Amino acid sequence: MLKALVGYYSRTGNTKIMAKAIARGIEKEGLETKLLPLNKIKPKDLLKYHLIVFGSPTYYGLMAGEMKKFIDETVKYHGQLSGKVGGAFTSSGGIAGGAETTILSILEAFLIHGMIVMGESGSYHYGPVGIEKPDKKVIVSCELYGHKLAQLTKKLMG
Repeated sequence: MLKALVGYYSRTGNTKIMAKAIARGIEKEGLETKLLPLNKIKPKDLLKYHLIVFGSPTYYGLMAGEMKKFIDETVKYHGQLSGKVGGAFTSSGGIAGGAETTILSILEAFLIHGMIVMGESGSYHYGPVGIEKPDKKVIVSCELYGHKLAQLTKKLMG
């Protein structure tokens, strides 16, 4: 069975809300899905998943330091994540607060690992963005994002 991990770092709960919605979208496609806060994940755990989606709040236009530290620790497994599907999302305090660069910083690390990422031609090109507490539109986009990533995973690995 295909397995997915939705990992997130959240101080206020906003990123966690988005993570739950993404996990729901993935589960609806039939993938075995784990939803875990970052402090419950070890870098080695990533090896057992086919789809990995990470979410972080936007801090100064980048991922939170806790997320960056975790990703830095994955260097031990460089090359072993190649071919897995990856995705990213963020919550931000305001419009033009660096949300796109936050998502791109996560996706950049995934690309360096050799992972496969998917763009979106709709409104959230790089991955879902929530401004402050996620509204209904953001929740729907998160579920759709999870759905699309799961479909891609199934096409590539199913």
